[in-house]
Amino acid sequence: MTRSNPVHVIGGGLAGSEAAWQIAEAGVPVALHEMRPLRMTDAHKTEGLAELVCSNSFRSDAWETNAVGLLHAEMRRMGSLILAAGDLHKLPAGGALAVDRDGFSAEVTERLAAHPLVTIERGEVARLPPDDWDSVVVATGPLTSPALSEAVRTLTGEGELAFFDAIAPVVHLDSIDQTIAWRQSRYDKAGPGGTGADYLNCPMSKEEYEAFIDALLAGEKTSFKEWEASTPYFDGCLPVEVMAERGRDTLRFGPMKPVGLTDPRTGRRPYAVVQLRQDNALGTLWNMVGFQTKLKHAEQVRVFRMIPGLQEAEFARLGGLHRNTFLNSPKLLDGALRLKADPRLRFAGQITGVEGYVESAAIGLLAGRFAAAERTGEVVRPPPPTTALGALLAHITGGHLLDEAGSGASSFQPMNINYGLLPPLDAAPVAGADGRKLKGKERGAEKKRLMSRRALADLDAWLAARAPAET
Repeated sequence: MTRSNPVHVIGGGLAGSEAAWQIAEAGVPVALHEMRPLRMTDAHKTEGLAELVCSNSFRSDAWETNAVGLLHAEMRRMGSLILAAGDLHKLPAGGALAVDRDGFSAEVTERLAAHPLVTIERGEVARLPPDDWDSVVVATGPLTSPALSEAVRTLTGEGELAFFDAIAPVVHLDSIDQTIAWRQSRYDKAGPGGTGADYLNCPMSKEEYEAFIDALLAGEKTSFKEWEASTPYFDGCLPVEVMAERGRDTLRFGPMKPVGLTDPRTGRRPYAVVQLRQDNALGTLWNMVGFQTKLKHAEQVRVFRMIPGLQEAEFARLGGLHRNTFLNSPKLLDGALRLKADPRLRFAGQITGVEGYVESAAIGLLAGRFAAAERTGEVVRPPPPTTALGALLAHITGGHLLDEAGSGASSFQPMNINYGLLPPLDAAPVAGADGRKLKGKERGAEKKRLMSRRALADLDAWLAARAPAET
């Protein structure tokens, strides 16, 4: 095979778009296959690449003290298309990196379409790729078409796992009562493109909160019958009513926690708060943070209009629920994301068992780099496990506990990036830069800073030490 043979990437979501970009930037032709708009999914609404179907937030951008912020920083250093587009289309969101959905997707689509080594092919790949596709990245995500999903299942002999993923409602700004709702980020924290007043906050008294919980628990839900009973929820995207079922105060200590917020009408912290975050660049649409739901649409309107400030809310999009699938990656994939049963196939994104937009794009970035290196004869070793990228890769390809037979992961579940995946420091910090002894939360924050600085230093060294091409 010659260098001119394209690498095929199946799926034009975050992971597939990032993989295609990395391959093309390495000087290797790539064919990016996306079935939309010829075949749509239950969650997607457009034909744009990298369409965001759930939240518009890439979560925290604080690289020194937050693991996903560290992942942002590492991906920026590696020329990530997803982070570049996100930075160009960021919206105010406190310490988070939130993006305008349409602008972000259009940016990714336009950059890939304009790249001389990228060919975008519209149409479904409904079965295993043909034999003459000698290098393939499968980045079909949690909404992999049933036909391809079944083909992979048959090839591996391993049933796929599944979990529920839920979508939060989006509200028209002009329907929110801003004599009740006020603008403030927790602790007035400003983040990328933000001012410290980046969220709309709807306060609740104890009585209003209790009545809301009663209505939420009693509301009519969508039932998925045959596959609902055996399919777990991913804890990072629990429906709001499922959280309420776990205890009446669960929401008040979760997405409705009032800490760091002061109602200007009373000068006090409310009993509970519903936050909304800007969802588009015009600022006309706002999404209900943490309010993914499986309530029926009419029930959503009724129950969510009980929230002070949302009594007359008009919804641009109501919440929904769909089932996601992912591979038993520790058993099925090698350290370069290749399928052990057919090494010409690599997998990337949520289907590998990572959770979250940024994590999905990160695995797409690595899959693209691995595929390009293989095509050009370059040896590129996995990132150090001390980096967020390396730790995430290690977790899904072998960092999970094996079952008693040693043949695979016993309880593999989707995973967000977190500091617990990174190796611990050689010595825990006991004093700050000023020599003062650290206590409690200070020690934890300093530990994260040291781990983050180590990660970026190790990543820079890894990038500088790329091996020469094989002869």
